[in-house]
Amino acid sequence: MSQPPPPPNQPPQQPGFGPPQEPSEPQTPPAPATPPTPPAQPPQQPPAGPDLNKAPQPQPGYGYPQAPGTPPPAAPPTPPQGPGYGYPQQQPPAGYGYPAQQPGPYGQPGPYGQPQQPGPYGQQPPYGYAQPTVPMQAQAGQPGGGRKVNAQVAIIVSAVVAIALIVGGGVWYANSSGKDDGKQTTAEGGDTKGGEGDGKEGGSGDGGATTGEAEEKAPAATGSKVLFQVPSPKVPKGVTTISIAGSWLTDSVYAKSGLSEITGYDRKSGTKKWTLDLPGPVCAATPHVTEDNKTAIVHKPAMPSKTDPQACTEVAVVDLAAGSKVWTKTAKSGTMPVSFNNVTIGGGTVAAGSTSGGAAWDLATGDERWAPKTSDSCYDAGYGGGAKLVAVRKCGSYDQRQLHIQNVDPKTGDVLAEYKMDEGIEYAAVVSTDPLVVAADVGDSAGDGSGISDFFSIDNKTGKLRARLSAPGDEFAARCDAIYKVENCTGVTVGNDRLYIATEEHDSGGDSYSQTNEVVAFDLATGKQTGQRADAGENYEIFPLRMDGPDVIAYKRPPYDKGGQVVSIDGESFKETILMENPSTEAVRDVESRMSPDYSEIQFGQGGLYMSSVYASDFTSREKEYSVIAFGTE
Repeated sequence: MSQPPPPPNQPPQQPGFGPPQEPSEPQTPPAPATPPTPPAQPPQQPPAGPDLNKAPQPQPGYGYPQAPGTPPPAAPPTPPQGPGYGYPQQQPPAGYGYPAQQPGPYGQPGPYGQPQQPGPYGQQPPYGYAQPTVPMQAQAGQPGGGRKVNAQVAIIVSAVVAIALIVGGGVWYANSSGKDDGKQTTAEGGDTKGGEGDGKEGGSGDGGATTGEAEEKAPAATGSKVLFQVPSPKVPKGVTTISIAGSWLTDSVYAKSGLSEITGYDRKSGTKKWTLDLPGPVCAATPHVTEDNKTAIVHKPAMPSKTDPQACTEVAVVDLAAGSKVWTKTAKSGTMPVSFNNVTIGGGTVAAGSTSGGAAWDLATGDERWAPKTSDSCYDAGYGGGAKLVAVRKCGSYDQRQLHIQNVDPKTGDVLAEYKMDEGIEYAAVVSTDPLVVAADVGDSAGDGSGISDFFSIDNKTGKLRARLSAPGDEFAARCDAIYKVENCTGVTVGNDRLYIATEEHDSGGDSYSQTNEVVAFDLATGKQTGQRADAGENYEIFPLRMDGPDVIAYKRPPYDKGGQVVSIDGESFKETILMENPSTEAVRDVESRMSPDYSEIQFGQGGLYMSSVYASDFTSREKEYSVIAFGTE
């Protein structure tokens, strides 16, 4: 497949070996042209879906100790042309298999960590980072408006369309009351790990071990109303796009990042309860929230500008109850400040990773626990947190790269158990730390930009491989950003010693041209599918969000003429219970359809659904845009 042209002023990409490199900084992307109208698609009848009883692929060599990589060479060889592991140069449609995102400005990856452009200190990103584009939203008013279109059409349609629709996170409420059917579409005021109880460190929402009973119960009336919405912030003049990643739920607060602040809103009314001012934008945030409502972020030391993009050097702990910063720390690799790509919390430790290595601090005091060593031939690219702390460590030279998946002591950094992946696997994402599950694109075989071809179930006490789960990109719809945000995966969750994953959309069968998909389960001990499946329903698309005790909480992206749903899937029977159904009015659908589960942040808990964008942009064709939309049934 041909590659899209690179953005203007983009330097050649270089291999990522030698001493660990700082994350790169992109050039300001060009303003979009008028979005073209996508060509009409003829009805298609794709295969009826994945083989739900498919055994995993053979796994020779996995789990077998690998030879350590050699130290990085002094000068890199010239890399061949072509896409890197997990991020092929193609433009599939919105959803799993959407095109890669428009690069975020000033050292920020695109939504959910898409590749960056070269940045400060004269350093380049590792070879294999794809030329990013942006996902295309389904057009409201078309049948199956929440579905993906095929990859060929996505290639034809310019990615500029999505810059205006998605990167800005922009939405617009219709002012005409005639189409609202009398239902509320705005709020006038009034009273993690993924949701309520999902936000607590070590809880079920991190995809970890199942604990306790399910907390989410179906209300007497499942129909929801819009609780509130937050206007999208205006970016400074001369700046195109700024990250506003980060959203969290506590018992009383929904907190969301802004341009250079975090604001806590009353969960029901949207009234501001507190605002924490920051010197610069949030670059990365962990979804984990401790029992006493602490979380961690990475932010810039100042607002970016055209001439000074700023790097993501500040690691901070935030108290979500008080709306205050507990501490802020930085780290250096030699004499250079480290620009961090990701951050997490595990075992009372805050850990942040980068291409310059990882650093960690005591959660309560901010005391340093470890920092990058320039003498190392290996470096911690990122960490997974929650119940345990797991490092994804890169070792060896460019042509002999090897990933070490390490269960580490969160207080000392000592390796408790280690699994060495086969050489040639460039990136891995941590789906869960307990049980330990990682995702990777082996041999660049996913083919859809998802970053996943296989999952690896690992014993985090011994480091031995329990099972390898084959999840071909053309059959399964999970997505991970294994390049930058190591624990950022969507469309998949872990509990009951099983992996729950969304399948790709396919023909629903019969004479209809409607589409659907399912959530299916894999046994982490055997690597085989259990035969359990939960159907999305005609023209819906289902995405698992998190665990709720033994059950799975999932969001159903709706067809063009209905509102989305939140359902609970029984972990054993797979019986679905509707917890929420959103309004089907045009104004609300217009908002909801722009909050793609793949490139937005979705939180659900205590009868509240909170959907938010991860970027603010000056690309807009609408009178009013929102970065948050909240729904409630009570």
